[in-house]
Amino acid sequence: MTKIAVITGGSRGLGRNTAMKLAREGCGIVLTYHTRRTDADDVVSAIEAAGGRAAALQLDTGDTTQFAAFRDALAAALRDTWGRDSFDYLVNNAGHGIHASIAETTEADFDSLMNVHLKGVFFLTQTLLPMIEEGGRIVNLSSGLARFTFPGYAAYAAMKGAVEVFTRYLAQELGPRGIAVNTIAPGAIETDFGGGVVRDVEAVNQMVAAATAMGRAGQPDDIGDAIASLLTGGSQWITGQRIEVSGGQNL
Repeated sequence: MTKIAVITGGSRGLGRNTAMKLAREGCGIVLTYHTRRTDADDVVSAIEAAGGRAAALQLDTGDTTQFAAFRDALAAALRDTWGRDSFDYLVNNAGHGIHASIAETTEADFDSLMNVHLKGVFFLTQTLLPMIEEGGRIVNLSSGLARFTFPGYAAYAAMKGAVEVFTRYLAQELGPRGIAVNTIAPGAIETDFGGGVVRDVEAVNQMVAAATAMGRAGQPDDIGDAIASLLTGGSQWITGQRIEVSGGQNL
């Protein structure tokens, strides 16, 4: 039976890369997008052109009032596309960053980060738990910034630290169902995150490379490969773990 992965924020960046990697591993893909419908459709088209099957669904992961309707839309997509009422892998990837010192962080900034990165992850996972197959797997996205510090990311990193704690508790509670739950924590990656600063600003890119054991900033493939390996590889006995994929940044 085809394994099916649900990936939030799959229209761009690490989510898109993960969707493409898992599709090449033979997985069916359901990706969510917030506003980038065209980008999401492009991912679906690319997967289908390569012989895979995929669907894209709109979702604001920071708005819990949408989750029940999303669950129903997901159930319909699973039935229509794969003839199933369940899925195997959940990747909580959707997110955004806010760069501001603690003194400059507004309550609105804080709430925006919390709603997407913590409250949304908690309650979307809760909503979808009955649809995840026994023996399935969940990956939550954290950040290297939950281990090391970088000016301007205190609020963002605090949310990711909370996600890591949530992952351990989720792993404990879902253990009886054979569901493995882990956190992937990327280091600095060359994507459009944060306005593409690591990708596009040479001085920042060089600074990251100099602080990284592998001598370069990360690429989306580095993260997509790690997530795909954790989900589809022989790693069922790995659960409740924080796995940093940073090339040894700030060791």
